Amino acid sequence: MPLPFLTADRAVDAPGEYSDEVALPFDDHDRWRRPYRPGPWRVGVAAVLLLLASFVLLAAVIIAAAGEPTGAVVVLFIAVLVIASSLRLLRLGVWVSRAGLRRVAFFSTTTVAWPRIRGVRTVQQPVRWLGLPRTVQGQALIAERQGGEALGALLTDHNADFLGRGEAFDRAADLVEAWGDEYRRG
Repeated sequence: MPLPFLTADRAVDAPGEYSDEVALPFDDHDRWRRPYRPGPWRVGVAAVLLLLASFVLLAAVIIAAAGEPTGAVVVLFIAVLVIASSLRLLRLGVWVSRAGLRRVAFFSTTTVAWPRIRGVRTVQQPVRWLGLPRTVQGQALIAERQGGEALGALLTDHNADFLGRGEAFDRAADLVEAWGDEYRRG
């Protein structure tokens, strides 16, 4: 049974609808985009943080109703910090565009133009398990700048996006390598 809605990988050729000449949103190479979906661990932790924030907001309402405005403001500020942390957690990862490669960490963002990157490759090395201090043997996608210094592990097969999803790691690494090969040359 065909469904009447559009999907991201297919366009309708009916008159007045999308055609091959119209670029779909994923065809815009100038926009920053993540070449993979956030993993279940990352989404789960963000969902738990948002659930915690809802309880903290409820506590702020109760404190404000009890007549303690300074306490309510402090608790409201804590809720805003938890919400901002969960949203930042969802933004973590590697983003690519025609302009370059962007590595978003929790407290920092590093952007490097493609011509300044010597190579992007997958290597076997000890990687951190879910970002914790414990290391295990795994695969990591690394990028090297022209001067020879490495950006560090961009993606690993044991981080919150790819733990237990080896095929997704391989696809994401291949996509980032392909973007690098295409835009470093031209």
